[in-house]
Amino acid sequence: MTSAPDLPRATDLLREALGDRLLTPADAGFPAAIRLWNGAPAGTPALVARVRDAGEVALAVRVAGRCGLPLSVRAGGHDWAGRALRAGGLVVDLTALRQVDLDPGTGVVTVGGGATAADVLAALRPYDRVVATGVVRAVGLAGLTLAGGYGPLCGRHGLALDNLLGAEVVLADGRRVTADAAHEPELYWALRGGGGNFGVVTALRYRTHPLPAALAGMLLFPLDQAAAVLRGHGAAVRDAPDELTVMAGFLPGPAGEPVAFLAPVFSGDDPAAGRAAVDRLRALGTPLVDQVAPLPYEDVLRMFDGGMADGNHYLLRTRWLPEVSEAVVAELVAAARAVTSPYSAIALHHFHGAATRVGIGETAFGLRDPHLLAEIIAVWAPGDDPAPHRAWAERTSAALAPHALPGGYPNLLAPEETDRVRLAYGPNWERLRRAKRRYDPRGTFSAVPTLPPAAPPAPRAGAADAGAPVDLREHPVET
Repeated sequence: MTSAPDLPRATDLLREALGDRLLTPADAGFPAAIRLWNGAPAGTPALVARVRDAGEVALAVRVAGRCGLPLSVRAGGHDWAGRALRAGGLVVDLTALRQVDLDPGTGVVTVGGGATAADVLAALRPYDRVVATGVVRAVGLAGLTLAGGYGPLCGRHGLALDNLLGAEVVLADGRRVTADAAHEPELYWALRGGGGNFGVVTALRYRTHPLPAALAGMLLFPLDQAAAVLRGHGAAVRDAPDELTVMAGFLPGPAGEPVAFLAPVFSGDDPAAGRAAVDRLRALGTPLVDQVAPLPYEDVLRMFDGGMADGNHYLLRTRWLPEVSEAVVAELVAAARAVTSPYSAIALHHFHGAATRVGIGETAFGLRDPHLLAEIIAVWAPGDDPAPHRAWAERTSAALAPHALPGGYPNLLAPEETDRVRLAYGPNWERLRRAKRRYDPRGTFSAVPTLPPAAPPAPRAGAADAGAPVDLREHPVET
């Protein structure tokens, strides 16, 4: 039988160390601290620890373990399923760990575990350097990286995780370790695709790339041209060079009807080749909006800043598609015509080039063949009946399933889709499970669904005994 959590003791221990940076539901700052991008109701934690450094992270992890509190980690707060908040648990809030330090000599940037893509790109902009990111500036770079990181530079530089050189991690027992090719290599392997299942990542080191500007922007087409545009997009991405990555899909239109979109990003050094690639896409229809120009990479990501407003309610579904076939085009257009909300969207993320040339066993990420990631985004305003919007997302996902690859992108899978999680990792699944048992045998980090929680361990003697001593001293750093 598992002992009940000792919340009073955990509160006392953390209050002594953190002072007013430990928040409870009685504190004025608590509602803001648990506000996430998705405004749909999520679990209400008992405590939020607003940590300032890795030592405080380690302290919070040890206290949670000793007092039997469920643990979760909040960084960017952009997970649609609200898994940064565990009901009755302790949230380790990393939002203060946002330092970004570039070594100009090596081109390696060290990033705090709470930094967003916007933080990192702003710091790198004076040097005309970038990191591989997703498509939204507000997303935490750590959470994006640990599961994958599809983005505009996927073809030229791979996923975000392909550019991760190392990380500082607090393990479930409070130890602080370095994970890279030379230190804890198995943990380094698992972090690149295995999600936030092995510890709290307090800092990350990335390879950066020179990129003063990219030819990028948005082409919007009326819904009656969508089928032709998607067919042409499918042909264009099949033979796209590494330097060209193209998102596609449907966005809310100004008149309430969805519009088809193409969002090309050309990061190559040949302007003529970039213009030719964009002209090919532009000619697929008669654009309602044609805004493509050389942009700093930071501004490329601003294209989607206003598309998904904080506070709305969200439900996401996802499929991996091997190609944009005629059947896929028909299902996507039908879904756009049947959309139930003026806020909902569908996005196709382009996986090709450099990302496909990483061996399947080099990282935990389980799919290296060229494909498109379909992101089905149901959005509705607070107070609306969620049922029709949820049903739309489920119908769209089910309609695409016969044309999809097994599994799906773990960062977007629903908590209950554990069968698809296993398929997502393919031949890496068993190795990933072994890494989980090695680094987190008690399932401390189970708020993220990438790996299904392990069976509950036997209770530790005195886990909630208020009289037992708690060793809060730092463990030595392992490198």
